[in-house]
Amino acid sequence: MFIKKSSEDIPSSEITPKRTYLNRRTFLASGAVAAAAALVGSRKWLKLPSPEASVSAASAQSESGNPKLDVVKKTDYAAGEKATSLKDITNYNNFYEFGTDKYSPAGEAQQLRTRPWTVSVEGLVKKPKTYDIDAILKLAPLEERIYRHRCVEGWSMVIPWVGFPLGSFIRQLEPMSNAKYVAFTTLYDPKQMPGQNSSVLNWPYVEGLRLDEAQHPLTLLCLGLYGEVLPKQDGAPLRLVVPWKYGFKGIKSIVKIRFVESQPATTWNKSAPNEYGFYSNVNPHVDHPRWSQAKERRIGEFLKRDTLMFNGYGDQVAGLYAGMDLRKDF
Repeated sequence: MFIKKSSEDIPSSEITPKRTYLNRRTFLASGAVAAAAALVGSRKWLKLPSPEASVSAASAQSESGNPKLDVVKKTDYAAGEKATSLKDITNYNNFYEFGTDKYSPAGEAQQLRTRPWTVSVEGLVKKPKTYDIDAILKLAPLEERIYRHRCVEGWSMVIPWVGFPLGSFIRQLEPMSNAKYVAFTTLYDPKQMPGQNSSVLNWPYVEGLRLDEAQHPLTLLCLGLYGEVLPKQDGAPLRLVVPWKYGFKGIKSIVKIRFVESQPATTWNKSAPNEYGFYSNVNPHVDHPRWSQAKERRIGEFLKRDTLMFNGYGDQVAGLYAGMDLRKDF
């Protein structure tokens, strides 16, 4: 029996990435004109921008002249996998502060002012302080780390992030013995971030890690990608990267870091606790209530691939969760 599904029933994981569609369109045109027309119609139904709009945004980004960063070391933590193109990384984004459409942030985020920018460090630390973003750039040597990035919606990328281990920053702050968690807060400014005028989430965006997760060597305080200053649509000027967790844990445009004793609230866990747990480790054996997490689609590829436990970083991080029920603590 055929059952019609509404748009709300179709997970984002089942929508072919736009760039993949565009690359295949020429090949398919000669033998599938009708199918192509149907896809063009579905573009309107999905409220996606035109191909011309996407290409224009990509060209603008590639010619933006973002300043280069002084990267001292390059390390591949993605098992030699090919990095996703800069155009895809900067044009296919989840950044609800600039709209829920994947292509909106590339344009809407350009109004964000990233200078001046300060980050306050508060709570259970011996050295609380407010840092200027340019001072943070000088706190530790910058590294380029090629990490897998897995979105809870089912798509993935391989991204050359630039930053330094969050743990090296934390050690300088000297957390108190009763500090067990680190809480992060995004800028709240609806004038600059028009998505915050909607009620799709409770603003500002907040996230958190257990202190040992935050201090793990893989956890990155990120200030750039592809050797350049971090683009605004990717979380400028400062974001978190935790490669073994789903992408929504990588909070963007951070203005506050607070050390606390109790598990902090997180935006998506507050919004839908049955769908988004505090830990949010990539786990192909725990389905999202509305779709499977067993497969993923790499942006730039057509076929799906198997999702890896802990996004492929199990050898490094599985010990953090020894004795825990990862179906319960998802």
